[in-house]
Amino acid sequence: MDPRPQTATPRIRSDVAHNARVWNYWLGGKDNYPVDRAVGDRVTGMYPSIGEVARADRAFLGRAVRHLAGDAGVDQFLDIGTGLPTGNNTHEIAQHTAPHARIVYVDNDPIVLAHARALLTSSLEGATEYIDADAHRPEQILRAARPTLDLDLGRPVAVMMLGILNFVLDTDEARSIVRTLMEAVPSGSHLVLTHPTLELGGAGNEAAMRFWNENATPPITARSRAEFASFLDGLELLEPGIVSCSRWRTNPREPEVAQFGAVARKP
Repeated sequence: MDPRPQTATPRIRSDVAHNARVWNYWLGGKDNYPVDRAVGDRVTGMYPSIGEVARADRAFLGRAVRHLAGDAGVDQFLDIGTGLPTGNNTHEIAQHTAPHARIVYVDNDPIVLAHARALLTSSLEGATEYIDADAHRPEQILRAARPTLDLDLGRPVAVMMLGILNFVLDTDEARSIVRTLMEAVPSGSHLVLTHPTLELGGAGNEAAMRFWNENATPPITARSRAEFASFLDGLELLEPGIVSCSRWRTNPREPEVAQFGAVARKP
C-alpha cells in the first residue's frame, strides 16, 4: 500500500492571489496570473524591499545547501514548503556538490503539484521526489517521507523550512511542528529556517501584511527574534547564528532584509 497521502488535487484558483505564485513573480518567474501580479505590485508599492527579501531568501537557500551538502556531509534533504520551481532549486544545488544526494520536496499547493515534474529531475547518482502533504501535519509528512526514495531517517537529514512557518499562525503550533520533525531525525541532522519579521527594518511591512491577509492566501504572520529563536530550542546554532538571511555567511556589509535566517544542528 502506498503510504503517501492520496488526495484529489483541488482546482487552481486564478481569481485569488496565492503566495507561491506571487513569490514566483517577485523572483522574476512566469508561473503566475494577473491577480498575483496585481497583488504583488500592490505589496511592493507598500513595502518596496519585498523583492529584495525574496531574492535574499533564495540566495540564503543556496549558501545553506552548499554548506550542508559539502562541509557538513549531509546527503538527504527534506524540503518542506517547496514553492514553485525557479533557478537553483535545492536538488540542483545539493547534487552539484554531492551528486548522490536525495531530495524529498513537500508542498500541498495545487499549482506547485502541477509543476512538480520540473522538480523531479535529478543527477544519475541521486534522486528527487515530491510529496503532496500539508506542513501543518508533520506526522503525515514523516510517514510519507520514510519510504520515499528510501529516505533513511536513521541518518542525518537536512530539514528545510524556508518561509513556511509564517503561514502557521499559531506560534505554539509552529513550535510543535518543528519539534515533531526534529525529534524524528537523528543526531547530525540540521534545520534550515527563514521567517519574515517586523524587526530588521521590517516595520513598514506591517500594513503590507494586513493587505495581503485581506486579499490573498494563505494568511501570513511575522515573528520576533525571540519567537524565531524558540523554533531552534535544543539545537546547536551554526555561525553566525540568527541574522538577516542576506547576511548569513556572506559579506557582513550586505544590506539587511527583514527576514531572519538560521541553520542549526541536532546534537
